[in-house]
Amino acid sequence: MLGRREALKIIAAGSATTLPVLGADAPASGHTHPQAAQPAAAASQTPKFFTAAELATVVAVADSIIPADERSPGAREAGVGPFIDLMVSASPEEVQRVWREGLRALEARSQADFSKGFAEASPDERSALLQDISKNERRPKTPLERFFRAAKNLTIDGYYTSEIGIQQELRYKGNAYLKEFKGCTHPEHQA
Repeated sequence: MLGRREALKIIAAGSATTLPVLGADAPASGHTHPQAAQPAAAASQTPKFFTAAELATVVAVADSIIPADERSPGAREAGVGPFIDLMVSASPEEVQRVWREGLRALEARSQADFSKGFAEASPDERSALLQDISKNERRPKTPLERFFRAAKNLTIDGYYTSEIGIQQELRYKGNAYLKEFKGCTHPEHQA
C-alpha cells in the first residue's frame, strides 16, 4: 500500500518537472533573491490574514499533513504556515470564508473530542481528527471538509515549492549550467 508521503512525493515530482523552466532565466552565478523567505524568520512575522492563534492551528494542520521524518523536515520547518497565510490573504473573499469557517469548525471539533484546541492536541489526536474529516475529501459537504481539502492543497503547494521540499525531500539539484558553449560545430558555420 502506498503511504501518504510516497503519494505526495509522486504528485510533487510530477509538478516539479516544470521547475527547470521556471528558473531558466536565473543567473548562473548563484545569486539569491534578496527577499527569499527564511522559515525561521517567516515564522516570527506578523500574520497577514490569520490571527496568531489561527496561524498556530494552520501550522499544526500543515505539520500533521507533512510531518518531519528521517529524510527531511516537515511543513512547519519549511515555513508552510506563513506561505498559507500569504496565499489566503491574497485570495478572494469566498476562499477566505472557507478558511475562517473551517478553522472555527476544526477548533470546535477538537474541543469536543479532546477538550483542547487543535494546536495543543497530540500528534496522534491531530492525525485521527484529520483522517476522520478527510473521508469526504473528493466531495466535501461541510465547512470542515472544505477546509481540509483547501488546507491539504496549500500545504502540498507550499511544501513542494519550498527549499526544503524541493532540495531535501525531492533531492532536486537544479539546472546544470554549461561551463562553455562552443556553438555550432558544422564546418560551413566556422569563421
